[in-house]
Amino acid sequence: MVSYLGQSVKRLEDPRLVTGNGSFIDDITLPDLLHAATLRSPYAHARIWAVDAAAARNLAGVVAVLTGEDVAGVLGNIPTRALDRERAMDEYLAPEHPALAQDKVCYVGQAVAIVVAEDPFTARDAAELIEVDYEPLDPVIDPREAAKPDAPVIHPAAGTNVAMRLQQGSGDVDAAFANADHVVEQSYEVQRIAPAPMEPRGVVAQYQEAEDLLTVWNSTQAPHRVRGYLAQLLERPESTIRVIAPDVGGSFGLKDCMFPEDVLVPYLALRLGRPIKYVEDRQENMLAYHGRGQTMDVAMGVKSDGTILGLRASVIADMGAYFLMTSASAPSNVCRRMPGPYHIPAITVELSGVVTNKTPVGAFRGTGSPEAAYCMERTLDLAARDLGLDPAEIRRRNFIPADAFPYQSPTGMTYDSGNYELGLERALELAGYSAWQEEARQRRPDGPLVGVGLATVLKSSGASGDHRVESAQVSIDPSGQVTVSTGISPHGQGSETSFAQIAAHELGLSPNEVKVLHGDTDTIPTGEGTSASRGLIVGGSAVHSVLQDARRKLSQVAGHLLDCPPENVSFQEGMALDSSNPAKSLAFPALAAAAHNRESLPRGVEPGLDFSGEYTLPNSPFSFGAHVAAVEVSRETGQVKILRYVGVHDVGRIVNPLLVEGQIHGGIAQGIGQALVEGAIYGDDGQPLAGSLLDYALPRATGMPDLILDTIEVPSPTNPLGAKGVGSVSTVPSPVAVCNAVMDALSGPGVRHLDTPLTAEKVWQAIQDAQ
Repeated sequence: MVSYLGQSVKRLEDPRLVTGNGSFIDDITLPDLLHAATLRSPYAHARIWAVDAAAARNLAGVVAVLTGEDVAGVLGNIPTRALDRERAMDEYLAPEHPALAQDKVCYVGQAVAIVVAEDPFTARDAAELIEVDYEPLDPVIDPREAAKPDAPVIHPAAGTNVAMRLQQGSGDVDAAFANADHVVEQSYEVQRIAPAPMEPRGVVAQYQEAEDLLTVWNSTQAPHRVRGYLAQLLERPESTIRVIAPDVGGSFGLKDCMFPEDVLVPYLALRLGRPIKYVEDRQENMLAYHGRGQTMDVAMGVKSDGTILGLRASVIADMGAYFLMTSASAPSNVCRRMPGPYHIPAITVELSGVVTNKTPVGAFRGTGSPEAAYCMERTLDLAARDLGLDPAEIRRRNFIPADAFPYQSPTGMTYDSGNYELGLERALELAGYSAWQEEARQRRPDGPLVGVGLATVLKSSGASGDHRVESAQVSIDPSGQVTVSTGISPHGQGSETSFAQIAAHELGLSPNEVKVLHGDTDTIPTGEGTSASRGLIVGGSAVHSVLQDARRKLSQVAGHLLDCPPENVSFQEGMALDSSNPAKSLAFPALAAAAHNRESLPRGVEPGLDFSGEYTLPNSPFSFGAHVAAVEVSRETGQVKILRYVGVHDVGRIVNPLLVEGQIHGGIAQGIGQALVEGAIYGDDGQPLAGSLLDYALPRATGMPDLILDTIEVPSPTNPLGAKGVGSVSTVPSPVAVCNAVMDALSGPGVRHLDTPLTAEKVWQAIQDAQ
């Protein structure tokens, strides 16, 4: 019997994409199509006294101009997600993003007006003709300063810039520190990051008055969620709105949110009765959304043998000017995920989410886990250095043992399964860890510095609340064509392939014989989309669950036709067989045809092969990653070169190793970018100093090391596939593994800590200062 589970099936999506036959937002053309452009604030903080759009409205080819005054009382604010019980805050005063600025602007790039014209060039020209009378105000940039009681308040109605407060943990932390032989203290900063997907955001909207149907094409991770919020903001029944996510060129969390254009363009399409397209340019993309942006003060109390007794952490999250859909997710995740794979008897984490005059932040690949891992893994290395221990050994001594699962973390999470020491040992072996340590010791005093670093981390997947529920449908027509419809809406994960493999395995077919549909609210009634590494574990499990219903009915029909008990029926290589007598068989198309013919069915079985259902993930599975990096640092330039990179991951049972490897490659590339080059930096006046790819550095393929990857499979009991999330797990350890390696190299000159990005200039300056 051929099983497609666990096989590296090539992506079914790729032939269409690599031959240029994909359909992205900017590929969509409709008759009578209009184009939209936005006018954005050049100030980080300013009062708006007047907006004069007369010149823009009078420009030939301009169809409409909207300002904040035009939408006041007509369009509500862009919604932010309500926090569920698992992410409840002690205090929560989330400022919602207005569709267009009205009384004032609060960050550079905030939309002030939108123009609709016959072509995109006229729309942009008209936007530049709009005159805005601004009164610049002092921007509030530093979140630590913004959190102070006497700081100027950005949103006066809130009375404070602190929009979120949370304290989480358990155990007697004071006693833990009193009994500690040594206390490590360090402050960390995780810089803001721009997601920079290949395709920026975009939206096309068309209203068909005869059908009273608003169709919206949106470059989104979650079309059903977009439909729900559009229904709310436009005051229309959901049944009159169809949202389609065409091919999506990357997201990394950015496209899990709603933005002003996502509402303004459909609103204008309804009002004007003509289809409208909006596609942001790269600079707009860089100014619309950031990830990360947190500072942490951490203290860890340890015994002399490296055993952790207690941890204190204070987290200040720079939230930017407004909250978007996922803004609260990353800071709350930092608090919950701080312990990582370690047994920590006592821990307390305090969070302050602070509003500043910067671009809003939200989920970015890993969503809180990389930030938590950064401070935990750096602190462990500092503790090992102070105590004279090997960094690998201090981790071994604090790992949760393999026989302790399910394990309740001190921050309230339940870890499902794992074998952390096995993963670490495999990574150390593949890296030649001891040999690199010896190499570092033997380097000449005048030669390049060499260091080796590691990180061992966890990444939960599946999120919480409604995100743990997903829908699926399976339909088999009389010819035997199998169609799987899913509420998952991928943006590069390869879900079409993995879901086809699951269906092929259950029905004894080839993946090429299965059609997978997604990204269209008319295809399936509900769906939560793709985020939080939930695609396979929740969406795939929903498909698997519905396929069990299909198998049961097909077995009933086949058993009737083959004159054998239904439980004896097996599905192999396009046939239904009597497993006790394989000579008795029926081709799958013939079985499907019979299942649609009432005369061929056993008594009590209705014709048809349409199945639907939901799956609810009971608890989040936890993936594990162990990364080891060896680096060389030039004393003369501060340039960092990665000499060896190893990543070992436990992502549970693997449906397609090729897809897993691709996701891990991408996550490591982003992690290395965060470690060495990326950063969304601001001047004191609130002006972004990296507003385009000319001045925001991204990692390049030519600068990536050869990756040595391996997996261990510890199945998760949380879902029928035994899978754990893979989409973000490699993004969690990679920044801090590289950072630990560089700091190991710099320990000779006496540098204790540097925050990322570890640019050549920063590293060189640290070496000079230490001499």
